[in-house]
Amino acid sequence: MTDAHRFRTKVHMPGKRPDVRVAVIGGGVIGLSIAWALAQDGCAVEIHDDQPGLGASHAAAGMLAPVCEAAYEEPELLALGLASVLAWPEFAARLTQASGVDVGLREQGALWVGFDTDDAIGLGRVADLLARHDLQHHRLSSREARALEPALSPRISSALQVPGDHSVDNRLVVRALFAAAERAGVRIHRQRVGLVTVDGRAVGVRRVDVGDLTSRMAPVHDADLVILAAGDGSAHVPGLPDCARYPVRPVKGQILRLAGAIGLMERTVRATVHGEKVYLVPRGNGELVVGATMEEVGADLTVTAGAAHHLLRTAIEVVPEVAELELVEALARCRPGTPDNGPLIGYTPLPGLLVATGHGRGGVLLAPTTSDALHRLVSDLPMSEVIEPFAPQRFSRSAHDVTEGIA
Repeated sequence: MTDAHRFRTKVHMPGKRPDVRVAVIGGGVIGLSIAWALAQDGCAVEIHDDQPGLGASHAAAGMLAPVCEAAYEEPELLALGLASVLAWPEFAARLTQASGVDVGLREQGALWVGFDTDDAIGLGRVADLLARHDLQHHRLSSREARALEPALSPRISSALQVPGDHSVDNRLVVRALFAAAERAGVRIHRQRVGLVTVDGRAVGVRRVDVGDLTSRMAPVHDADLVILAAGDGSAHVPGLPDCARYPVRPVKGQILRLAGAIGLMERTVRATVHGEKVYLVPRGNGELVVGATMEEVGADLTVTAGAAHHLLRTAIEVVPEVAELELVEALARCRPGTPDNGPLIGYTPLPGLLVATGHGRGGVLLAPTTSDALHRLVSDLPMSEVIEPFAPQRFSRSAHDVTEGIA
């Protein structure tokens, strides 16, 4: 018996089951995807988030890039990402049909370019790694890379073409998920909530307001199942017992959006410029996303001049015409990181509580596989093998510390 089965609260749904009430804590791309999936199966679903869609999902670049991410040598995460990128075309088609919103899926692949000798050596190591995993890629000369993307600097010295990495417009994805979820019957409550437990079981959520002593008197939103999908705040939801308080931390990222890039680029370009990394992601509307920093500084959302300067300077090295674009936005959000960089997907030791968080760099990429996994767990259906390494029990403490009420 696996840990996922051991801690499972049995909720069988042989058909449409509107009597199964689900409360989702968190309204980012993961929480919205899960809510939409469960509502389609007939569950009565509510999302609780004081700023739904405005966290990390709002700032993401929308890269669906498991192949380039393979450079981090995380084989289980690679397998999950590859399964999810394969699921994205169907997921996008269903989402567009359900919402009427085209999510901007771009399937032209990606380029990874380098400038100096050390950059070329680094790209060679990446190519060797991709070959070991049998991942499709092509080494290109500078001239071949510029034939694909003429706006690239003539000073690039090496390149890899990665056909399997794609992108979507993250904000259109969020907009589409809102529309699809609401059309499927999901109710969205713009409020911060804590977990309510009774007799060692999650039974719902209750609104909480910092400094408001009356929050304990707020009505309980009863639920048969609660799904924790609160991103980088998942470890700090009031009422969580220690056995379900997982090591999810905020990892700050600063990112830029520029306008006026229609026709400038067709595909995502990752670059290593004298050891400095940057990516440029084009949108169909002429927007260009430039990102992103990764800073272990806690929950800090300050946009700094140094980070903006670094991203712009490096991006201009890669595509000189970036200097002529309009800078329309600079923002910072926090990704939900975990000690092993893998997400937490599954049942917790607390009966009635599931978790879907800790997706780090891959929240948008992993939305299809994560929502499918939660649907399968709730429906007691067989799970995909690629999900198994990400069971939250790998970080669990003992279930003895389960208390009642909101902490």
